[in-house]
Amino acid sequence: MISIFAVFSRNAVCLVRRRQTSCPASDCGPASGDFSPANPKGDFPWDEKDFRYLMLTAAGVGSALLYFYFRDGGQEITWKDFVHRYLGRGTVDRLEVVNKQFVRVILVPGAEAEASYVWFNIGSVDTFERNLEAAHVELGLEPSHRAAVVYNSESDGSFLMSMIPTLLLIGFLLFTLRRGPMGGGAGGGRSPFSMSESTAKMMKDNIDVKFKDVAGCEEAKLEIMEFVNFLKNPQQYLDLGAKIPKGAVLSGPPGTGKTLLAKATAGEANVPFITVNGSEFLEMFVGVGPARVRDMFALARKNAPCILFIDEIDAVGRKRGGGNFGGQSEQENTLNQLLVEMDGFNTATNVVVLAGTNRPDILDPALMRPGRFDRQIYIGPPDIKGRASIFKVHLRPIKVEPSLDKDALARRMAAATPGFTGADIANVCNEAALIASRYLEPSVNGKHFEQAIDRVIGGLEKKTQVLQPSEKKTVAYHEAGHAVTGWFLQHADPLLKVSIIPRGKGLGYAQYLPREQYLYSKEQLFDRMCMMLGGRVAEQVFFGRITTGAQDDLKKVTQSAYAQVVQFGMSDKLGQVSFDLPRQGETVLEKPYSEATAELIDQEVRGLVERAYEHTLQLIQLKRDLVEMVGKRLLEKEVLVKADMLELLGPRPFEEKSTYEEFVEGTGSFEEDTSLPKGLEGWNQEKGEEAEEPKASLDKQQAV
Repeated sequence: MISIFAVFSRNAVCLVRRRQTSCPASDCGPASGDFSPANPKGDFPWDEKDFRYLMLTAAGVGSALLYFYFRDGGQEITWKDFVHRYLGRGTVDRLEVVNKQFVRVILVPGAEAEASYVWFNIGSVDTFERNLEAAHVELGLEPSHRAAVVYNSESDGSFLMSMIPTLLLIGFLLFTLRRGPMGGGAGGGRSPFSMSESTAKMMKDNIDVKFKDVAGCEEAKLEIMEFVNFLKNPQQYLDLGAKIPKGAVLSGPPGTGKTLLAKATAGEANVPFITVNGSEFLEMFVGVGPARVRDMFALARKNAPCILFIDEIDAVGRKRGGGNFGGQSEQENTLNQLLVEMDGFNTATNVVVLAGTNRPDILDPALMRPGRFDRQIYIGPPDIKGRASIFKVHLRPIKVEPSLDKDALARRMAAATPGFTGADIANVCNEAALIASRYLEPSVNGKHFEQAIDRVIGGLEKKTQVLQPSEKKTVAYHEAGHAVTGWFLQHADPLLKVSIIPRGKGLGYAQYLPREQYLYSKEQLFDRMCMMLGGRVAEQVFFGRITTGAQDDLKKVTQSAYAQVVQFGMSDKLGQVSFDLPRQGETVLEKPYSEATAELIDQEVRGLVERAYEHTLQLIQLKRDLVEMVGKRLLEKEVLVKADMLELLGPRPFEEKSTYEEFVEGTGSFEEDTSLPKGLEGWNQEKGEEAEEPKASLDKQQAV
């Protein structure tokens, strides 16, 4: 106990010395004040008053522990020892009955004893007095020679010891409340009891994300650059009578670069950048959200011109009036305060509010109207040119094979990854590097990138998963059915690879190259349904039975059929109507159509799926020999690429595109257009200062 307290005291003294002098850490030993690299000189991260409170508390607790640890507790004896060793020998000076529980025997000076006093327990005071009187009589002690009996009431400190945990807990709560919302100091975390202070953070200049690191969303980049240009050069727009937009919402699927674009803005805007998460407005106490909104906008006005970014704004900006069951929720109060603060800005405030969300459809209409969020910037999955640009960005730090050209590799990978978002592409590049390092390769080659794409699409490869021979044959013919069906359907996607090596939850998979298109006809959707049903039909034709392996295919076919009938108005019986389908995980309390219409929808969906199944069945029966040939080759090689399919099935009877050059042909440019309009050149610089410098230089030359 002494050594622990001494070490704690020595470290505390060293902390004080470091605050006052340049005492090196090596002289003082490891100290608890060196919490993070943010304190390179060992500065204690609390203010001096808090440090004194902490030291006083530690000293008090330590003193109490030392007192109870080192105090003389005496020696416990039995009643028999008391009578024969002490009372009978006349060494007892007096007896102290303490709290009616035990007797402390005070010995006469000079008596031999192992402790300053001895003690023994008693059942009750009456019993003790009777036994003591009997002992006096037995020993023949005269009343004048008998020891005096004194009755005392004392505290043994047990109550104080039991109160220490409670006192420490109360002290910690008071300390937490006093510290404020951010825990005080440079390294503290935010307290859950913070009531009104905003959690918005001012981004510093050490952000290493720049606009050169953002690709595949050039239109959105131009919009953001224009917002920064509004703040740096407002006169450029005011001269033409334009008003500076007050805000914009960045929306789009996950992984498309909304938050990354905001980080790049913070890294290059050259204006204060304030960021906050939408979920941070809502806490356990009522009224915290509106107060934090007020403080956040007060901070923004103080640092104007600046940019305020609210990430995941759907956490606080959800439509009002739903699901509160008559009570006004804290989220609605926070949203109302946000509406008031945004509408209270004027053109001279020079604060631009940006927000990011994946669900713009659930945001309140009052929040999305012009005057609050003037612009809605949609950032969707990149096209093939955008994917090539993103691959170039993520290939910069990758050590590729010297024989590979990074630009050519980026274009080839872009053609092989349709539908990938920026986050998916970053994951592919990282997985390729990890695969190369797994086998101690000196560099990353094209094969590693292909394996990485398979890893991202299909999941982890499970070469050790044991399949029964009958199961493996079923999987091979199932995948052969997919491959052959798609090969001979005009509107099916071109096949890249088919495999029966288990990946993720699947036992096999076929990889296709979807077209870069945004409009689909009934014929194209029908061929896609037939291609997805090829595996189930092949099982029925070759084995006379069906398995659970087609569950995912049937799910996709059902979704496509319902979308055609309910959303796209492609049913002759239902007519030209469109209804919204519920999102995954959403609960729909009532449908926007009658029961009769619902029954008709189900009939149309079943009929459409049946027609697709019959068409696929006819095709599989017609190409039965080819399906069997592909199935047997899959059992031999496990993986077939396009070259193998060309050898087995011959050239596909329809024209198809497979290279980057073929995909971008006729689109106007070979690569993504990254040029800036003339008005946005030098978008993050104040153009007035640049214009004055040449003029001042010219005046100086004329003076000379």
